[in-house]
Amino acid sequence: MPKLAQYRAKHEPPSPALLPGSKPLERENVSILHVDMDAFFVSVELLERPDLRGLPVVVGGQKNQRGVVTSASYEARKFGVHSAMPLRIASQLCPHAVFLDNRHELYSQWSDRVAAILAKYSPIVEMASIDEAYLDLTGTERILGPSLAASHRLLAEITRSTGLPCSGGLASTRLVAKVASDQAKPRGLVWVPPGAEAAFLAPLSVRKIPGIGKVTESALSAAQIHTVQELAAVPLERLEEMFGRWGSALYRKARGDDTYEFFVDAEPKSISHNCTFREDTSDRETIESTLSLLAQKAGKRLRDAGLFCRTITLTLRFSNFRTITRSRTLASPADLDSAILSAARDLLRSAWNGSAKLRLVGIALSSFLACSSATGQLELLDSAHRQKLERLAQAADRLRDRFGFSKLQLGGSLCAPRDH
Repeated sequence: MPKLAQYRAKHEPPSPALLPGSKPLERENVSILHVDMDAFFVSVELLERPDLRGLPVVVGGQKNQRGVVTSASYEARKFGVHSAMPLRIASQLCPHAVFLDNRHELYSQWSDRVAAILAKYSPIVEMASIDEAYLDLTGTERILGPSLAASHRLLAEITRSTGLPCSGGLASTRLVAKVASDQAKPRGLVWVPPGAEAAFLAPLSVRKIPGIGKVTESALSAAQIHTVQELAAVPLERLEEMFGRWGSALYRKARGDDTYEFFVDAEPKSISHNCTFREDTSDRETIESTLSLLAQKAGKRLRDAGLFCRTITLTLRFSNFRTITRSRTLASPADLDSAILSAARDLLRSAWNGSAKLRLVGIALSSFLACSSATGQLELLDSAHRQKLERLAQAADRLRDRFGFSKLQLGGSLCAPRDH
C-alpha cells in the first residue's frame, strides 16, 4: 500500500458568496479529482461470477438474514434497492435478486490494487473509504499534462487493469469533485471549471451535498429550501440561527467550499476493527477467535503506519444493543499481535460473564508513539525474544501484502467469521 494522505478540518471563516455573477475564489490552479468505484462490491463479485452480469445482484448477506445491503447492482437499484437498506426489505422490493455474502478481505485486496494505480498519478492520495479516493493533481501538469486529460487516463487505466468500472469528478474543491463524480455515474467523468461551482451546484437538490441527510433535508424543506441555489441565497446569520454551528458548514457547502483540507504524513488518532455476528452468540471459541482476527488486522495496520500503541480498547455490544467499552493502558508500547490480543482477552474476561449473547465485538488501538519514541521503553523486554517476534511479524506482513491477509493468520482466529 502506498503512503496516503489524510484530511483535517479547516477553521478559517466562511468564504464570500459564490452566486452567479459574483467573483470566484482563487481556485484556478487547484485540481482535485474524486474517484468513485461504481457498485464496487458487486463489481468485484462479478469478476468471479461473470454469469451474474445483467442480473440484479445484492451484496451484504442472504435475503432472510438480518443486516443491511452493502452494495447493489444498477439492475437491482431500478427496484429501489440501495446500500444501507435492510436485507429483508431489499428482498421484498426485488425478490428475484441474487443475494451474496460479504467478502471483505477480497474487497480490500482489490481496493489496494486501485490505490496503487492512484499513487502513480499524484503524491497526495486520500482513500476516503474502501471504494473512493481524492487525488490532489495540483502541480502535476508538467508530468501528466492537463488535469482533465490525466483524470481520463487514470479512470481508463483502473478499468483496463482491474476490470472494475469507476467514475470521477474533477474540480477545484473536494466537495464539488465528490458531487461531480456522483453526477458522472456510471463510468463517467465530470469536470467543473474554476468559477463554475455555483452554477453547477445551483439546480441540484440539497440532498446531493455531502453531509446533508434526511433530517437536515426535512428541516430545509420546511423552510422552503429545496435546491442548492435556494440554500446559497440564505444569509449566514439565518442558517446559524436555524442550525447553530452546522449552519456555517451549510453556508460553505452551498458555495462549494471545502470544510476539510489535505495534509500529509499524518498519524491516525486510533485504529479499530469490529465484527458484527450474523447471529447473536455466547460461544467462547467463536468470540475469542474473532478477537484474534481483529487483533491481527489492527496490529498489521499499526505496523504499516510505523507506530506503537499504549492503549487497547475492547467494545462489546450485547443482544439487547447495550454497548460497553473497556480500556487498558499497557506498561510499555506494543505493535505485536500477541500483545494486543493478550490485553483484549483480559478485558473480555473482566467485561463478559461468558453466557450473555454478543452481537458485536471490536478492538481499538490508540495513544500512539512513533518507533523512535518507543525504542527506549521497548528495551525493557528481552532483546533477543523481541527481535525474534518482530522479524516474525514483518515476514507475516510481507506475505499478507503479497497474497492477501486471509492467507496467513494465527491459528486462534480460524473459527472467526470469514466475511470480516
